[in-house]
Amino acid sequence: MNTFLPLPMTADELREQGIATPDFVLVTGDAYVDHPSFGAAVIGRVLAAAGYRVAVLAQPNFRSAEDFRRFGRPNLGFLVTAGNVDSMVAHYTAAKKLRTDDYYTPGGVAGARPDRATIVYCNRVREAFGDVPIIIGGLEASLRRFAHYDYWDNRIRRSILVDSKADLLVYGMGERATLEIARLLERGVPVKKIRGVRGTAYLAPAEDKLNFPLAATGDFDVIKGDKRAFASAFLAQYNEQDHVTGGAVTEVYGGRQVVQNPPAMPLSRAELDAVYAHPYTRRPHPSYTQPIPAITEVEFSVTHTRGCFGSCNFCALTFHQGRQVVSRSEESVLAEVRDLTGREGFKGYINDIGGPTANFRHSACSKQAKDGACRNRRCLTPRPCPHLEVNHEEYLSILRKARKIDGVKRVFVRSGIRYDYLLHDRDKTFFDELVAYHVSGQLKVAPEHVSSHVLSAMGKPSAEMYERFARKFVAACGRAGREQYLVPYLMSSHPGSRLQDALELSLFLRANKLKPEQVQDFYPTPGTASTVMYYTGIDPFSGKPIHIPDYAERRMQRALLQYFKPDNADLVRTALRKCGREDLIGHGKECLVRSKNPHRTRRM
Repeated sequence: MNTFLPLPMTADELREQGIATPDFVLVTGDAYVDHPSFGAAVIGRVLAAAGYRVAVLAQPNFRSAEDFRRFGRPNLGFLVTAGNVDSMVAHYTAAKKLRTDDYYTPGGVAGARPDRATIVYCNRVREAFGDVPIIIGGLEASLRRFAHYDYWDNRIRRSILVDSKADLLVYGMGERATLEIARLLERGVPVKKIRGVRGTAYLAPAEDKLNFPLAATGDFDVIKGDKRAFASAFLAQYNEQDHVTGGAVTEVYGGRQVVQNPPAMPLSRAELDAVYAHPYTRRPHPSYTQPIPAITEVEFSVTHTRGCFGSCNFCALTFHQGRQVVSRSEESVLAEVRDLTGREGFKGYINDIGGPTANFRHSACSKQAKDGACRNRRCLTPRPCPHLEVNHEEYLSILRKARKIDGVKRVFVRSGIRYDYLLHDRDKTFFDELVAYHVSGQLKVAPEHVSSHVLSAMGKPSAEMYERFARKFVAACGRAGREQYLVPYLMSSHPGSRLQDALELSLFLRANKLKPEQVQDFYPTPGTASTVMYYTGIDPFSGKPIHIPDYAERRMQRALLQYFKPDNADLVRTALRKCGREDLIGHGKECLVRSKNPHRTRRM
């Protein structure tokens, strides 16, 4: 296979590349963009580099099986992914309203993929080819591998393995597991016999012997009807997501069981470098005549890490990429920057050198790297672990060298940074240079809230930590002679947030003269602790009850965060009355909203 071309998307392209029949057909709910920010492109390139012939079936017509026959029956099997995001998140807002756009589709037009794309695609493959091996992966499959609360159905759904009837599920970052599966299939091992690959899950008879020691088990018939059992099952699964300490986890479905093997070993630095060294075209497939919005931000960006030990409860990274951070070498990152300078459309600006958390480049501590992540303890919250090792030297070295490369005008850091981790660094050089060279006028950070018990439910640092960071940011901007601003990401209606907490955040915003144009409503998605809280009303880590805002309160909480918008005035007035704060309704400077009756005077 000529790997300097995009992977073939049509039978004609397959023949032009000298391939009679592909080994794998890679089905994806996204348009095919041959860029390392797109999971399908990465898996396709990894397999191609190992000598496998891969064809891409991007956004197939899912209304019949015909499109799935495009390349014929593959030699080894189908690889199926919904794409870079869960298909339900791609289609619906947090208010369950149908989206009108899809960033991963040509022209940004919605409707090119089905709801629950992984299941639909697998059904069509079975319709076309019967018992052909099907391996599912990507975010949708990874986060739905166990019984999970589905916000859109408002019920517990079964493991996606049960509903899709796939043979194997690859969870997490799938390069190592996918290659191992490919080699076993190539050797003639039946897909139903592939049971010992780390980083995979499969469906088997309940009496089958496991390949790894059993760490936890659950029963779907119990979990689906008992919220406390569901919360306990999630915690048991969560605790086994470390590649060092994790064991096998099972979930029983009558006479069958879903078996999750322990997580795959993370790629070494050299292996991760190799993943990014493949000859990606970094462009959408040339057959597309309309732009694909998702490429815009990442086209001239570089990912230097994966994994995150931040452990925010509303984030699925722990359940997907894991808490162990691995990073590319300095040479690998700089080679990619140099490559970008010669690409069509490059104007001198590297949009980002980042990752899930831009300023994490190594394990939280030497113990974590050797013995795995601690159970029942977080690295950064509620207070930093005494063993936390904070060091920005290597990241700073990369940024310094990148901005000196010929053709580079500016290098920005636009993916999220953990400002609490940054503040724990006794060497302030990185902070000063970040502000002086790598902020494009605005630095986006994610305090999310200011209420102490909401932040605790989120797994976020205290508001005092954010305020300390904000002061130091202003001081650093002054030293650099730059007028720059912090843009805080905020979330309304997270589990644990009461109306009084939203009011506290609203008053904080007013005191700091912040008027956020965008506020993120909490969005319950599979694979997060916060979603478990939302459904059960239980904090799975403490087992204690937690407040869950209902629909009416969610609307009021969001309105309070944007109290300055005229359309929110009625909701803000209602919320303030419920909080017993009618003193904030009126015409005085201290008021959040005007009274509805213009002749009403403020209560003294």
